[in-house]
Amino acid sequence: MHGYQIMQELDARSGGVWRPSPGSVYPTLQLLEDQGLVRGEEVEGRRVFALTEAGKAEADQSRERHGAPWESWGHGEQGSRYQLRWAAYQVGGAAKQVGAAGSAEQVEKALAILADARRRIYALLAEGD
Repeated sequence: MHGYQIMQELDARSGGVWRPSPGSVYPTLQLLEDQGLVRGEEVEGRRVFALTEAGKAEADQSRERHGAPWESWGHGEQGSRYQLRWAAYQVGGAAKQVGAAGSAEQVEKALAILADARRRIYALLAEGD
């Protein structure tokens, strides 16, 4: 696969949870190639990558130790942690929208809401289990 196909495959296998950027995929592919775990070659004007025998052995060992990373997402505690990160991301997006398009009064109200949410979330940690 070429880099873009790898990004699409990771996105699809993880159900949209893992969407690596070109800025992380291409340097990683170069590192893996330098380590002899993948080989790259030009095919129809694109650089495509495949696992070497050493790369296949490393992938098999990793899968035995840890399983496939996308298999645990969305389930149990791991899923809840992802949902928390996603919710925080969505709140950040809403705050950006208020900052960009809201009135001064709306911005002040949003700041108060965020400060209250931050205090309440830290209070959860103070409660313990």
